[in-house]
Amino acid sequence: MTDAATLPGQPRGGVLSGPATARAVNVLAPNASAMTLDGTNTWIVSEPDSELAVVIDPGPLDDTHLRAVIATAERAGKRIALTLLTHGHPDHAEGASRFAELTGTNIRALDPALRLGDEGLAPCDVITTGGLEMRVVPTPGHTADSLSFHLPADRAVLTGDTILGRGTTVVAHPEGRLGDYLDSLRRLRSLTVDDGIHTVLPGHGPVLDDAQGAVEYYLAHRATRLAQVETAVENGLTTASEVVAQVYADVDRSLWPAAELSVRAQLEYLRDHGLIGP
Repeated sequence: MTDAATLPGQPRGGVLSGPATARAVNVLAPNASAMTLDGTNTWIVSEPDSELAVVIDPGPLDDTHLRAVIATAERAGKRIALTLLTHGHPDHAEGASRFAELTGTNIRALDPALRLGDEGLAPCDVITTGGLEMRVVPTPGHTADSLSFHLPADRAVLTGDTILGRGTTVVAHPEGRLGDYLDSLRRLRSLTVDDGIHTVLPGHGPVLDDAQGAVEYYLAHRATRLAQVETAVENGLTTASEVVAQVYADVDRSLWPAAELSVRAQLEYLRDHGLIGP
C-alpha cells in the first residue's frame, strides 16, 4: 500500500465528508465518476463562533444532496447565508439555483449568467459573511470563469477543479486554455510561498496537506506532457488522436476522449509559443 505522505500533495485518507479545517466542512455529492472522482465536494465555510455560513459549489441537481448540505450546517447551529461558485460546470453548479431557492441565498460567481442577485465575484474580492475572511483568487484555465478561494485563517485554499485531490485536472480545448492554467498554478504557488498556504480543499478528491508539493507536481506534470506532445509532433504525428495514442498509452482508454481535448489545448499552447509549426 502506498503511503499518502509519499503521494503528490499528501492526500488525507479516510472518509471525505466532514470537517477538514477549523472553518471548512465537506459534504460529498453522490455523483462519482471517472471525471468527478469520488463526487463533487460541496464546502460549508464559516467562522467557528458564527451562526452564518457560506456554501461553495452546491454540486449537481440532487435534492437529497442539497438538503444534506443544509442539514449539515443546521446541525452545527449555522444558517447558510451565501452561495458561491468556483466555476460553471454542471457537477459544481447545476444545483445552485435550487439550492438558492431552498436557502433563500444569492449566488455569487464570476460568470454573470450563473449569478442570482446583483453582486458577482471579481479578483481580490473578500467574502466577509459572518466575520469570515475569504479572498477571491482568479485561477482561469480549466475554464475561463474558474476561481479559487483563499482562507487565510486556516492557511487553506479552495481550488474547485484547478487542483484536485487525486490525479490531475483536464484542461480541455476549446474551453480550457493551458497558458492561463499554468499562470493560475504559478499564482497558487505564490500563495504557498508568500502566504503560507499548506492545505488544498479541492473540488474533487481528498484534502491535500502539502499545497506547495501539489502545485509543484502539477507544474512538473504539465511540463512533461508538453515535452511529450512536442516530441510526438516533431516525430511526424499530425493529429490530436495520434498524439493521444502515443503520449497517453498508459491511460485508461475510456479517458482518451478527454485526453484528446487536453492534447488540443497543448497543441494550441505550443503553436502560440512558436514551439511547433501551425
